[in-house]
Amino acid sequence: MTDDDLTELRAQADQGGQDAIDQLVELAAERGDLEELRRFAAQGSTDAVDLLIELASERGDVEELRRLADGGSRTAAEVLAELEEEYGPE
Repeated sequence: MTDDDLTELRAQADQGGQDAIDQLVELAAERGDLEELRRFAAQGSTDAVDLLIELASERGDVEELRRLADGGSRTAAEVLAELEEEYGPE
């Protein structure tokens, strides 16, 4: 994907284009771009939240899981509880 393609997708996403948002969320996850995923999650993308949880659990990123759980994500809270059960609280 070229820079021009990304610029166009971002413009479509800024106008509320759900397909563009979905593509950008997937691209951010592939790149491991937590900041962009956080931005989409803050805008209400449940896919971005799910991918943040997935990346955080793969990395053992307890802080990110705690941030998501504190923000109301039940899934993040469950994953955090599982990690703490397995490895003990951080």
